[in-house]
Amino acid sequence: MKKCILKEQGYLSCGNLIRVGDAFKRPCEVGIREEGGEIKRLIFDAVLSRPEDYLSVYQSCCNHNCIFCHSWYFSQIPIGKWYSPEDILKEALEYEKMVTVWESRDRATMWHASDLCAHCGSCIINREYGPFCPKVLKKDQVLYSSQGYGPARNIISFTGGDLYCNTAFYIKTFRLLKKETNLWIHIETNGYGLTPKNLENLYSAGLDSIWLDMKAFNNETYKDLCGTTNEWILDLPARIMDHGIILEVVLLFIPGFVELSDMRGFGELLSNVNADIPITLLAFFPEYLLKGCREPTYNEMIKAYSVLRESGLRKVRLGNVNVFCRSIRDIDKLIKEIGREHVGL
Repeated sequence: MKKCILKEQGYLSCGNLIRVGDAFKRPCEVGIREEGGEIKRLIFDAVLSRPEDYLSVYQSCCNHNCIFCHSWYFSQIPIGKWYSPEDILKEALEYEKMVTVWESRDRATMWHASDLCAHCGSCIINREYGPFCPKVLKKDQVLYSSQGYGPARNIISFTGGDLYCNTAFYIKTFRLLKKETNLWIHIETNGYGLTPKNLENLYSAGLDSIWLDMKAFNNETYKDLCGTTNEWILDLPARIMDHGIILEVVLLFIPGFVELSDMRGFGELLSNVNADIPITLLAFFPEYLLKGCREPTYNEMIKAYSVLRESGLRKVRLGNVNVFCRSIRDIDKLIKEIGREHVGL
């Protein structure tokens, strides 16, 4: 059995186990392997994703077992193909040929996609702007992918199962991408593996931006939802920004679990780091082991949004809008209430 890198650095091992046949193994033993001196990562898929509008590399196996995970069918089950850093580079080079929007590094986030496109496809299908279109793209900048319509931005994002606690694969991959492409390198992460040493190594290898999914402010709630602690994750926003890495934070409102008290905690924490951190507050939708839970209401999402804004945060956006807005009329109402720039479509 491999040694846990987190434990070697003085941190707690994640404690998550992935079932392989009749055995249970740590996710890093299942999702990363060395073969003939080559390190490889188990990848479920790689696709131009919506509404993020970048190349998403969906990874199998994760150091969390979140009971609300919408990617559980590959984050908790080892499924996919084994990719070397060179295989990732091939995907990136092919994707780069498709790019229609060249973003500056400070916009290498999911958050910034929403001010380019509403992802309705109306400009292609109906040959006219949709009702919520920002009207900043030309028609030939909008492409169809398996997840819908939108631009292709010069960003590659590593998402899905999180194994950034084991940096060897990513260091080699990031260095290759920086040498051979003009894509910004972005990771979507729960932050558990981003110890000071690991974060420094990833940044030095070329990491440009981080989507930090902070899940819950209260540590006991975090343990109930994810199976582990958020003890050092709360320190990450300041540490990430100290490195000069572009940061965006994703929060989730889950009725009965993550509600206004968590929003107050996050609001105070993040506004003290930098009030201009882009924040996306997502509406929970029932999935995995929380399929029996209800979705948040329109009023709950507005209250949670207001709490974050009242804390001093200036760039808060609501996401998964279709969860609590049941009609075009509801979306219209939301835009009138908080402004189009605060609504992610």
